[in-house]
Amino acid sequence: MDDRDRAQPPDLNTMPRFAGVPSFMRLPVESDYTKLDIALIGVPWDGGTTNRAGARHGPREIRNMSSLIRRINHATGLAPFDLCRVADVGDTPVNPINVIDTLDRVHDFYDQIVKAGVVPLSAGGDHLVTLPILRAVAARWPVGMVHFDAHSDTTDSYFGGEKYTHGTPFRRAVEEGLLDPKRVVQIGIRGALFDAGDLDFARDSGMRIITIEEFHDLGIDAVIAEARRVAGDGPTYVSFDVDGLDPVYAPGTGTPEIGGFTTHEAQRMIRGLQGLDLIGGDVVEVAPPFDPSGNTALVGATLMFEILCALADAVDRRRGD
Repeated sequence: MDDRDRAQPPDLNTMPRFAGVPSFMRLPVESDYTKLDIALIGVPWDGGTTNRAGARHGPREIRNMSSLIRRINHATGLAPFDLCRVADVGDTPVNPINVIDTLDRVHDFYDQIVKAGVVPLSAGGDHLVTLPILRAVAARWPVGMVHFDAHSDTTDSYFGGEKYTHGTPFRRAVEEGLLDPKRVVQIGIRGALFDAGDLDFARDSGMRIITIEEFHDLGIDAVIAEARRVAGDGPTYVSFDVDGLDPVYAPGTGTPEIGGFTTHEAQRMIRGLQGLDLIGGDVVEVAPPFDPSGNTALVGATLMFEILCALADAVDRRRGD
């Protein structure tokens, strides 16, 4: 692969970070998927939200704050833009007033990307958007997942039988054969429950739940080791809901829960996934209307960069196999 095919953020000597057309990490906007290894995608939709809406505005604000992202991960030394061809491919089509139509539109968009052999990294949107993404990336076989969140998102239904909300995507994904629940680890789970059996499906299906209490009891290195053990050697997706963080770090989200992990702990956990067979990822539930400071969007952009580094390393490793 010619190094000239790998786009870089513009040099600060020619374009200051506050200028230019906003795109993820100031990368080019590309519509030809054959030119890419990794596609950065926005899913501006929150029609699965059951309480505080606003995550539909997440992709735009994450793009704005991602102008602060630089080229090299200071902790791992990974330079994702050197390893892979990365670009912003825009936003998926959505229907703000129809859930099922949106799920179909989002799936069709990702299906084209995956069939082109491109790895998707996305900014939501509420957590239901992960379901149609998984329908594309797991079309051939079930995948594992490392899931950072305050909530398990394995509820069966809401409001008298609604099966598709941001609290149900991973139950649907297991039922549809998209996720291998025995290769799913959920990190940071906490908060009061609606019912004593709210987590029964996740546990009974074989998902490994690490509550925030266990997270602190084990320590971060042991949590990373456990996540790697559960994910194993198979293809693995990374999904990061910003409400997994304590709301002091990410107040701009729809369902905040106090007592979460810190941004630094999140960065270390994502870095600890390097070497897994990662096939995609997302950062969801950034709701800018609840955080005028822009800090939550900055958190979202920075976590996208951390996932991008791990994804780029995985793509480069597969290329060398």
